Amino acid sequence: MTEKLYYKDIRLTDFTARVLECRYDDRKHLYASLLDRTAFFPEEGGQNADTGILDGQSVKDVRIDKEMLWHYTEKPLAADTQVTGQVDWDTRFDYMQQHSGEHILSGLVFRTYGYHNVGFHLGREEVTLDFDGTLTQDELQVLERSANAAIWKDLPVLVSFPEPAILGKLSYRSKIEIEGAVRIVEIPGYDTCACCAPHVDTTGQIGILKITGVMSHRGGVRVNILCGGRALEDYVWKQNSVTSVSVLLSARPDGVPDAVARLKEEALRKQERINLLQAELLQRQIAALPPPQTISSPLLFTGELDAIAMRNAVNGLCEAYQGYCGIFAGSEGEGYHFIVGSRHTDCSLLATAMREKFGAKCGGSPLMIQGSLNGSQKEIELLAESICG
Repeated sequence: MTEKLYYKDIRLTDFTARVLECRYDDRKHLYASLLDRTAFFPEEGGQNADTGILDGQSVKDVRIDKEMLWHYTEKPLAADTQVTGQVDWDTRFDYMQQHSGEHILSGLVFRTYGYHNVGFHLGREEVTLDFDGTLTQDELQVLERSANAAIWKDLPVLVSFPEPAILGKLSYRSKIEIEGAVRIVEIPGYDTCACCAPHVDTTGQIGILKITGVMSHRGGVRVNILCGGRALEDYVWKQNSVTSVSVLLSARPDGVPDAVARLKEEALRKQERINLLQAELLQRQIAALPPPQTISSPLLFTGELDAIAMRNAVNGLCEAYQGYCGIFAGSEGEGYHFIVGSRHTDCSLLATAMREKFGAKCGGSPLMIQGSLNGSQKEIELLAESICG
């Protein structure tokens, strides 16, 4: 067994240890060293491992296997030698904030709705909690406020290894069956949970908890949270974003939503006007086409055009012309969106040919196809002519 110094003192960052064994890991392409004692918390319980330095080398990972802790470095450490280690406190404390905040929220969800935390991931950027029941946005807002109320009470975070007789009478959360000694982390009035990870001394050290996202997940929900320093960084980023947008819109930060709504409405009106002008231009192009006695396959190339206007125009052309009738909206540089129809010629043949020549993405039926491609007007016209005859 490796002596777990982080259980004796979560604030211990500097330590010495003896290397019991060192071997090369072919899968990780790193050297794994087994120490007799360590302050590095391993990847365990859904949480990433601590980071830091071991005998001058960056610790890339720490894994636990049957109570033996293996430390991964780029160079080997000689067996039966003494080494010094330094745990990165900023990373350790960040993880402690996130994990303790998760306990409060999970405890509240369990006590309020009876849902279990069935999945937890604490990485360097993301913290996710999976619950086996659904939660609405309104319910999550109430839970968030309750979690922060618990944080600001600055409650003690109690850690213990209860004797079997006491443990048997204790009601606590646990995602798995645990053999041997069970480490219990309790936040009085909010949560009691079996957990192997380091935690803050009091809830006040968490600072703040913010729910940043929620999505359906395996019949329940996956919730994203940020605590402490991460929540602050997220707030700073969002504040900077709102400030930048407010400057661009010449609006106060608290007036950004209304300014965006007005801008969206204005853009919608302009687009409606553009669609009308494009439809009018298309009608002029159609009116200028040679008569059906002269050509069989009229293909019109326009700027960006509303899909409904394109389809209506193609249907109208199909009434008069025998071959392929198509509208290609876009440009040779950016590519075209197209709709092609015919009452007398199989459009699926043209679709196959356009896929082969232009790599077109299209589908439909013998009567009408639609999709997109990159090609020149001349090449497209020649291809249609070669098939239609």
